[in-house]
Amino acid sequence: MKQLLQNLRNGETTVVDVPMPTPRPGSVLVQTAASLVSAGTERMLVEFAEKSLLGKARSRPDLVRQMIDKARREGLLTTVEAAFNRLDQPMPLGYSSAGTVVAVGAGVQGFRVGDRVACAGGNYAVHAEYAVVPVNLLAHLPDEVEFEAAAFTTLGAIALHGFRLAEPQLGERVGVIGLGLLGLLAAGIAHAAGCQVFGVDLDPRRVQLAEQMGATAVLRDQAEPAALAFSRGRGLDAVLICADARSNDPVTLAGAISRDRGRVVAVGAVGLSLPRKVYYEKEVSFINSRSYGPGRYDPHYEEGGQDYPIGYVRWTEGRNLEAIVDLLASGRLDVRPLISHRFSIEQAPAAYELITGKQKEPFLGVLLTYPQVEPVPAAASPVEVLVAEAQARSAAAQTVGLGVLGAGNFATAVMLPALKKTPGVELVSIASGAGMHARQAAQKFGFRAAVESEAQVLQDPRVNTVAILTRHDLHAGQVLRALQAGKHVFCEKPLALTAADLDEIAAALQMQSPAPLLMVGFNRRFAPLAQRLHAFIGPRSQPLAAHYRVNAGYIPLTHWLHDPQQGGGRILGEGCHFIDFLTFLVGEPPISVSAHALPDNGHYREDNAVLTFTFVDGSLGTVTYLANGDKAFPKERVEVFSGGRVAVLEDYRTLEMVKDGKRQVLRSPLRQDKGHAAEWQAFAAAILGGGPPPIPYAHLFGVSRAALAAVEALRSRQEQPVP
Repeated sequence: MKQLLQNLRNGETTVVDVPMPTPRPGSVLVQTAASLVSAGTERMLVEFAEKSLLGKARSRPDLVRQMIDKARREGLLTTVEAAFNRLDQPMPLGYSSAGTVVAVGAGVQGFRVGDRVACAGGNYAVHAEYAVVPVNLLAHLPDEVEFEAAAFTTLGAIALHGFRLAEPQLGERVGVIGLGLLGLLAAGIAHAAGCQVFGVDLDPRRVQLAEQMGATAVLRDQAEPAALAFSRGRGLDAVLICADARSNDPVTLAGAISRDRGRVVAVGAVGLSLPRKVYYEKEVSFINSRSYGPGRYDPHYEEGGQDYPIGYVRWTEGRNLEAIVDLLASGRLDVRPLISHRFSIEQAPAAYELITGKQKEPFLGVLLTYPQVEPVPAAASPVEVLVAEAQARSAAAQTVGLGVLGAGNFATAVMLPALKKTPGVELVSIASGAGMHARQAAQKFGFRAAVESEAQVLQDPRVNTVAILTRHDLHAGQVLRALQAGKHVFCEKPLALTAADLDEIAAALQMQSPAPLLMVGFNRRFAPLAQRLHAFIGPRSQPLAAHYRVNAGYIPLTHWLHDPQQGGGRILGEGCHFIDFLTFLVGEPPISVSAHALPDNGHYREDNAVLTFTFVDGSLGTVTYLANGDKAFPKERVEVFSGGRVAVLEDYRTLEMVKDGKRQVLRSPLRQDKGHAAEWQAFAAAILGGGPPPIPYAHLFGVSRAALAAVEALRSRQEQPVP
């Protein structure tokens, strides 16, 4: 399918062919008929992308500070590579579209194949022939609403939410400053609600268009006396600022034309230095409107499909979308006069030449249109058919024919660069939930193909190994299906989020003959400095004591990693790394765990914890995992004491070893190496040589069960055995 993408490094806007996305649970696949180009938000993204590296740095000093901190922690080369990888990621454009449902994900209710819908949301309602959209970001379209009009629904909902925040009453006088697309929609909504509308703009053509839509509109230099006359000398009851300007003039004007105790709502992106005198003397209320209603930026609402009870939240994001569709269907809001340009998806770059001013041509509503053809579904193949073929293979392979599931930031920044350099690995195919990421990864790293689905990876006879780099909730199921297909499997941690899934994976391994190899991405044990530490400490005649301190940093409670179903929490999702490192040092997984945690106090979620593990040889290991620190401080530090020896590993850049009063220090000043390349070299060698798994299965499953036991110990406040 065709999709419009923005290159953040060079600013190029291009239409590319990418694999069709697959709907996740709670979402549907929509064949797009029309999408609206945002002259505000999207223009800012394009203009940022077109800046030089220095220009980008000047416009985002906050990101520059983050990169400086990262360089101090992880080394200059590591930081530069991460920065350029981020710039290489394609950015999808678009957030307002309309089309027809062609497939539904698991658990979807209320939407069926063939339904006509309006779609909303950045990263969802994108400029592409097909888009995956969660159910709460959809609104049904009646037959009388054409797709081109419905493409305005999201922008209309933004205007509507700002209008609601102003709490207007029937007959009140409402001002709209800035009569671009957003402002004209706001004016149309206010007029439909029975308000008298006063508009202000710098462009006489937009002033004239507002008047055609039933408003009284003037140029900026006439605004104050005209508003006074319009309001019979009282001032406006409410003012919506829909302008796109860095100056504070719109905010100043809003205060000047407001009545005593009037209400001002900033809907557009404007300067926000409020002039105290006028806002104080009139006691004017001011509020920033946050996009298109309650639910925006809440992943439980937008991605998880959890609606807010109507008795408590009348107008959510989704219900605002429905309200705009109703206005369009009734004819009380007519957006047809706002359409100034139409471009086919193939001509989409020309639309961005237009909105960034390169064509020196006036514009307003810019639509992208799409061909309406029958979708061709990806070929599917039952996994069971592949098992017999896989079992007929010899234990050793000539090459590692790799298929990859997942192409997010971790995959493209860390895993795929390591894989590209691994001898014996042939990059065959890659699939991701968003097809554009698979295409970008395939192009950048040299895969033979970017495909649409997991099934296409598993059915490819050239693929004998599957790397699973998806979100945590998908790991166990994908591992099982890959093992049942007879593929060797590399799974980025965690292996599973439940004990039952671990049992099922263990059983699947035993059922295969010859058994494929399973590997989990516990990379730190393969790091060069970790290997030196291990060699220094062992062989041991005494138990060891090890302390692993992790300055993990805070992540918001809305982050997917905190979600019990999707991420499993930070102890399962990341803490397993450090449990594995203790297991690596001792040589066996732990047999019990006790845990203590700081109070969450509504700000944290089980991510300020001290976990103490006991081992069969009497060794003790402690993981102190903290989210309440500062990311400018080094993230990881390991201290190990055993048999008159002390070793300290600092952030995988410095290793200090002390024995018999002598001190040796190894440093890696420019780069942090956490072992990602070495773990793949070890896994590839095991596949090619028919050898044992690089990490013993007792460790893989023991560490996974120890992480589950650690969470239970935290919640029960009792020591837990590790099964």
